[in-house]
Amino acid sequence: MGEKIKNTWEGIIFFPAKERIQKPRDTGVTMVIDKGTGLVETKDLLEISSSYIDFIKFGFGTSALYPPEILEEKVHLIQSFGVDVYPGGTFLEVAILQDKMEQYLNRMKSIGFTAIEVSDGTILMTEEIRRQAISFAAGLDLNILTEVGKKDSSKRLTPSQLVDQIKKDFENGARFVIVEGRDSGINAGLYDHKGQFIQDEFEELISLLGDQKRIIWEAPLKSQQQELIKKFGPNVSLGNIPPHEVFSLEALRVGLRSDTFAHFV
Repeated sequence: MGEKIKNTWEGIIFFPAKERIQKPRDTGVTMVIDKGTGLVETKDLLEISSSYIDFIKFGFGTSALYPPEILEEKVHLIQSFGVDVYPGGTFLEVAILQDKMEQYLNRMKSIGFTAIEVSDGTILMTEEIRRQAISFAAGLDLNILTEVGKKDSSKRLTPSQLVDQIKKDFENGARFVIVEGRDSGINAGLYDHKGQFIQDEFEELISLLGDQKRIIWEAPLKSQQQELIKKFGPNVSLGNIPPHEVFSLEALRVGLRSDTFAHFV
């Protein structure tokens, strides 16, 4: 784990949540979802907040929409700030459905992506294909994240099904496992139509999981971030954070917003 984060006001004001750790770290990571920011905006984001970002995900299949030279430049820009970068898991699902998994992963590597998300949020995927995807990505020295849960609320998995998959993914070599919440945080995974946790399923999942240090909770909404930080502390790993919300989230983590300030004092 990294050292504690220092701040500009050191010696005068300290963070209420003193245990927040800095990069490089194996827990407390922040994954940002990028839906198509330009090079200038991306550079601005990284210059002020790369210390608080561990992963940037090109949401869904958006990496296919960039001019090739811009995509490569953006990927290398993100890398240069010490942030892992990867395409959304849905794009891998498209590749698998078209029987192009290995070609897709090789192209990813050649472009400069440093991580991969293996998911089956939309398609049906056998355990063998999932294992092969993880194994092939490991052979390319990619940082491996997997995702559990379905995007369609009518196909919601039970907590025990989620935990079974999480354990298998860790056994197969995943570094982190993401719990589905979509980019909206509404009516997906463990969230209801109001973006609130389905409490009985959430509590059952936590009970079955035990250690959740390598779990990334997709939590795009402030209310979700706040609940998870209060429950697990400032070093809970959170994902699908909009770029413009990185500072807001970090302030929540360290107790510099009213919503968590009282919790940490």
